[in-house]
Order: sequence, then C-alpha cells, then structure tokens
Amino acid sequence: MAAVAPDLPLPSQVHVVALPMARRFRGIDVREAVLVDGPAGWGEFSPFEGYDDAESSRWLAACLEAAYLGPPRPLRERVEVNATVPAVPAADVAAVLARFPGCRTAKVKVAERGQVLADDLDRVAAVRDVLGPGGRVRVDANGGWDAAQALDALRGIARVLGPGLDYAEQPVAGLEDMVRLRTSLAAAGLEVPLAADELLRRAEDPLAVALAGAADVVVVKVAPLGGVRRLLEVAEELRERYAVGLTVSSALDTSVGLSDGVAAAAALPGPVRAAGLGTAALLAADVTADPLLPVGGHVRVGPVVAEPDLLARWAAPPERQRWWRDRLRRCHALLG
Repeated sequence: MAAVAPDLPLPSQVHVVALPMARRFRGIDVREAVLVDGPAGWGEFSPFEGYDDAESSRWLAACLEAAYLGPPRPLRERVEVNATVPAVPAADVAAVLARFPGCRTAKVKVAERGQVLADDLDRVAAVRDVLGPGGRVRVDANGGWDAAQALDALRGIARVLGPGLDYAEQPVAGLEDMVRLRTSLAAAGLEVPLAADELLRRAEDPLAVALAGAADVVVVKVAPLGGVRRLLEVAEELRERYAVGLTVSSALDTSVGLSDGVAAAAALPGPVRAAGLGTAALLAADVTADPLLPVGGHVRVGPVVAEPDLLARWAAPPERQRWWRDRLRRCHALLG
C-alpha cells in the first residue's frame, strides 16, 4: 500500500462526517466516517469503533486504494442488491422495505439483544408476506446464537420461509461452531445454507473459512479485506478452489464506501448474487445529492463525489474529528 499512498493524506483532503441513521441499526444511531479526496476519486475509512488499529488499517488500505488508484474496469452497468431489514417490529417491516423499491431479496436481522425468537419469526414472516411469491430471505444473526439456539431458531425460520430461505448468515460466532452447526442441520434434515461474515473479517486467511467447511456462502466486504482488488483475488480463489457461493456486502458505508463495493460486484465475472449494497437506504443523510439508493432492485455502477455543502452540514463534532484523525494516523503508520 505504501507504493499507492506513501504519505498520510493532507488535512485538507480529509473530511470527518457523522450521518444520522433512518432507524437504529446494530446499536448505531449515527454513522461516522472519514472521507479522503484523492487524485483518483473519493475513499472512505470507517471501521467501527471497537476494531483495533491492526484490523482497521485494512479499512484504510481500501480507502487509499479508492482515492489513489480508483476502481477496476466494470463488467456491468448496475448491480442487483438486497433489502436490509433491521430488528424492527413486524408491523414496521412494510415501511422498511418501501425504502428498497424493486428488491426481491431481503436480509433480515435476527438474534437482536433484548428480543426473543418469536420476534424474529414474526419479522421474517412479515418480510415473506411483503416480498410475495418468488422472494428470497436471508437472516443475519451476527453470531448472536449459541449452537442449540441456532438449531432451534433455524428450524423455526425454515418452517416459516420454506424454499424462500436463501441462507442464514453467521448464526453462531466461531469457526468450529459453524462447522458443528452445519452437521447438526444435516442430521436434522434441515437444508439451511450457512453464510460466513464476521468469521471472514477476522480471519488472517479469509479462505480458511471455506477450507474448513464452515459455510456454503462467504460474505465479502471491500473495506475489511483491504480493497476492491483484494476482494477480487479472494473471489477468484473461492470460485476456482472451493464450492462456496459469494455475496458482496457493505459495512454500513456512506455512498462513497458503497461505490467501492459496487465496483467490486460489477467487476466479478459470471452471475452475481444480489449484493448487500443497498444500505444507503438505512441512512437519513448522505454526502452526495445522488446517493446509491436502490432503483428497480439495483444500484448504478460509477463514482460517487462527496459534495462540499453536505460535508460541511454533516461534519462531525470537533472532538470526534480529532479522534478520527488520530486513528487515521495510527493506522497509516501500520501500512508500511
């Protein structure tokens, strides 16, 4: 990465924003991000606050790749995306899905702290009913269940969704637990594909998840992997060496960060699964007047330019500006 950006971006190139969420999502009401205005375009650095500097430095590598190298050549002009449904009451599902017009696949948050399985089943059933025949539903537990809870929950979810269940994303946290859960599901006669997300982000070797037989689908994100080009390398090896599917997803980015995920999905050869890249619809504000919102179940491929008036309007408070700039400097020091 040092060959791409040998020096820390200048202060004038760095903008720290705090964007309100349309709804609380994974405990977040405001999404903070650092945006870098580089010679090849805009990059985004927005690792969540609990991530250490070593892990966060990969997010900075992705940011600087976008700002200094730009995206690879796309193979398509638009990318199909899924809707994302937070852990809302079932009565609110229709309003959430209305923010994702045309999407025929939805990812639904489950295993939310403070809720019970009945809440998940009601929410999933409401999503099924709004999508109608032919709709596909993914459930995402973010590792929130233990093995016994996951087996019980997925049995109930499979009963509600039937063939409309696309996969269950990270139902349990650990690699060995994922492997055991796949075995338990097969022994129970439940055909529930499992997807790995957090496992991949924290793995030193992301391909180890596939090698261990822990998942049927791997969820890949540009920032945690260190950039679009690294994601494409991982995708190529997954396709050539392992019999697993692939979904490109976001990390609750602004439209700047989302454009990198879209660039990656647009550069993948062959058929591409509905990507988790419609999440600008979860934000109540963005840094561009033309955010990457789903239209007809797809988002456009192309650059996103952050606009000065919106950067000023949503600038983070001074103490958060300092916090993020310090974090950026620490992570940049690890890239060499």
